[in-house]
Amino acid sequence: MIYNFSYKSIRNSTMLFLMLLSINVYSQGLNHNWLIGYNFSPGSTKGRILIDSTSITVLSEQRKMPFAKSTQATISDQNGSFLMSSNGVWIADATNDTMQNGSGLNPNSFTSSDPDGLSLPNGNIILPMPDDSNKYVLFHQTGNYSVPVLSSTEIYFSVIDITKNGGLGKVISKNNVITTGLFGWGLSACKHGNGRDWWVVAMNEYGDTINKILLTHDTIQYIGKQYLSVPAYLGFANQLNFSPDGEKFAYIHGTPYPNPPTQYITNMRYFEFDRCSGTFSNPVVVNIPDSTVAFANAFSPNSKLLYVASVWNIYQFNTDSAYINPHLINVAVNDSFADPFPPVYATFDLAYLGANGKIYLTTGNTTHYIHAIENPDNIGMACNVQQHSVLLPCYHGQAVPNHPNYYLGRKIGSPCDSLTSVAEIEHDFKFKIFPNPNNGNFRIMYLLPQNKSGKLEIFDINGRVVYSQNLPPWSTLQSVSLPRVANGVYNCSITSNNQRVNKKLVVIR
Repeated sequence: MIYNFSYKSIRNSTMLFLMLLSINVYSQGLNHNWLIGYNFSPGSTKGRILIDSTSITVLSEQRKMPFAKSTQATISDQNGSFLMSSNGVWIADATNDTMQNGSGLNPNSFTSSDPDGLSLPNGNIILPMPDDSNKYVLFHQTGNYSVPVLSSTEIYFSVIDITKNGGLGKVISKNNVITTGLFGWGLSACKHGNGRDWWVVAMNEYGDTINKILLTHDTIQYIGKQYLSVPAYLGFANQLNFSPDGEKFAYIHGTPYPNPPTQYITNMRYFEFDRCSGTFSNPVVVNIPDSTVAFANAFSPNSKLLYVASVWNIYQFNTDSAYINPHLINVAVNDSFADPFPPVYATFDLAYLGANGKIYLTTGNTTHYIHAIENPDNIGMACNVQQHSVLLPCYHGQAVPNHPNYYLGRKIGSPCDSLTSVAEIEHDFKFKIFPNPNNGNFRIMYLLPQNKSGKLEIFDINGRVVYSQNLPPWSTLQSVSLPRVANGVYNCSITSNNQRVNKKLVVIR
């Protein structure tokens, strides 16, 4: 089914308690806000977590929208200022009150029974409208009491024009059905290889077939299904996730044993992904080696390591060795910390890769804590899991934001890299970085085209520029001293004469 956005009706139409976990605030953007808390009691305090490239800040606030369970979509503007959120039941604007025409999402009895927020992990996601900075698209779903395992029976979209209502936004088209069927809970998105459009995906109820939707500047089109050549059984597919570089995809699929019903069989499913064609390939299925249910799934910032978690264990999977020795490394066993008292344990539930390059996990139970994987690019125990290390000002359960990599650019040199007016092709320039790794101070050597100037740019894991300088046409050597940046892998790029070269830069201070 194709929805065309050329239709003219859309085109024309408190008190804060601040707990600073870091005093340094650097770049921030569309994925800056994570809302926490629910209606524990009348007037319950809620909160939010602000994450930028190097720091995390936790705030306490009074807010109308609760997140009682798993579903959370948020988006901010390019400067990190909060724009809107949804818990699957309604949409809130920047004042945290109901956006104009923002009530009544996902109309059915399943939604009505969860007025404080839906229980679908990653059950909605907000994407910027390609080539239209004024509009956003919310993709959303809900469960259904009339079908097996409460599957979703529709995938919806709603369109928000942020210029309406004095800049607070208005829902100008709501609850449009993209496709119907039986779907697992959860949506995920990845930037198309052209750097403009978006792939949006949802699993079927048996966990072996993926449904694909393409968002372009003027249409939303249901592309169809792909059978993934993995085991099929009625159950749940959790935390569908693309890697930050858009080249990989993973989810967890599980079902309860019939005897006893409290035990589960769960496995992790990993694929390679073609951003141009939207094709998934080379499946790897790895059983999660314990009997407790598993939900969490997140890639490391460098896209090489994949983390999955059951209630009591966190595992690491190295995608570089997927076809040689596909196994999971146990990097954390839950320490049975309770809050406020047993049996309310700070277990492992859903995972989220923050803009600071750390992975955070909610507890599933409603506690005052979340967990952190401090160095997720590191193999084995060096990833440094810190249990219940982030103190929250309110009770919070499962919900994590469903943020794709908004900053992923086009796939240079690919068949679908066709949208730029100036074709930047890969070129050598005899480009060298030394030393590499370094502490942020290094030299670059290069050879620019004759009589041509150039530009050096360094990008973080989210595609944001952390450093840039012009290169005069006569230069071949420059000393670079980066401003304070986090340890990690950066993309170092030289552009000259419509040609480009990219190299990885590793900073270890």
